[in-house]
Amino acid sequence: MLLHIVARGRIGRSPEAELVDRYLKRIAWPTKVSELPDTGGRIPPVSDQTRRILLDEKGDVLSSMAFARVLERWRDDGVREARFMIGAADGFDDAARDEADLLVSFGRATWPHLLARAMLAEQLFRATSILANHPYHREG
Repeated sequence: MLLHIVARGRIGRSPEAELVDRYLKRIAWPTKVSELPDTGGRIPPVSDQTRRILLDEKGDVLSSMAFARVLERWRDDGVREARFMIGAADGFDDAARDEADLLVSFGRATWPHLLARAMLAEQLFRATSILANHPYHREG
């Protein structure tokens, strides 16, 4: 299953970009990052076998284990792509939330978009590590 991050804004050459690259390179599953301008731009087309996950302040706060289990279920059900959407500064409107398969929040604090992208990359690495029984994740 492809893990696809679609993010508003350019990350450029930054410490956050280095973190994203570091974690994505460690993931055994296929990954892709698409950047869009803050407004407009073409969102890649969505197939029937794509699940859309919005990073949103109104989303569910999932443990790393629960997040891994969602990816596991989709993978085992034959989903071809899990598309993680990171919105612009104003986030997503209700219509976008209604179209999503899952809303995920990294807590009730507001995070800068570039940091949220790095946090997502780390959680994707952690989730795939959990599913591979790799010792990276320590549950205590």
